[in-house]
Amino acid sequence: MAKGTIYNKDLFLNKIADKLGRERKGDVSLPTWKHQPQWEVYKNESIDGLMAAFLKNSKERNVDVYETDQSELSETLERIIETYGGGSIVTTKDSRFSAYGLTSVFDKSETRIWDTSVGKENIEKAKHADIGVFFSDTSLAESGTIVQFNDNDIARSVSLLPITYIAIVPKSTIVPRMTQATHEIHKRVEAGKEIPTCVNFISGPSNSADIEMDIVVGVHGPVKAVYVLVTDR
Repeated sequence: MAKGTIYNKDLFLNKIADKLGRERKGDVSLPTWKHQPQWEVYKNESIDGLMAAFLKNSKERNVDVYETDQSELSETLERIIETYGGGSIVTTKDSRFSAYGLTSVFDKSETRIWDTSVGKENIEKAKHADIGVFFSDTSLAESGTIVQFNDNDIARSVSLLPITYIAIVPKSTIVPRMTQATHEIHKRVEAGKEIPTCVNFISGPSNSADIEMDIVVGVHGPVKAVYVLVTDR
């Protein structure tokens, strides 16, 4: 099956239209909404204002936040790994680690880089890792949320399975809210570009209030969440 090919689409859609008792629509366009309040949040905020909001909202979600600049990122990350116990580390296979000068940090630790050629072995390693490290692709000021655009090398297991995850958050990735993140995906689709196989919106460590509305951290994912905010512009 060729990548991106949809088979039997017309047959399927015609059957749905028939079951609905109407003719199949040939064209669907998004409506133009009169009011779009989602664009008003932090509309005129500077990048420094967005960063301040991101820091505040991250800390409110039980995230430990460290600030640094690109020249000191390597030393800062090394100290953070030590602070959270070191041990085994799993990372995504991401060229940004090299671009930000971080490969030497992982050379000093027991580090596993995600490798699609070994299949499920990656997941087993991530399950037993003490720390997962990855980059935030987009970061939401309104909610202190990091966004991970997943593909074969940028695996969600790195953020989901270890006890602690460390997200490197370049300042340049901070946007007001989810509106801008989803709009970027829409633009990629309109331009005919590939989009992520999965998009994860992650706000702090794993937590749940399912039982009597009491917040419990670490029920079904990482117990500790760490953001390393990097001034990269």
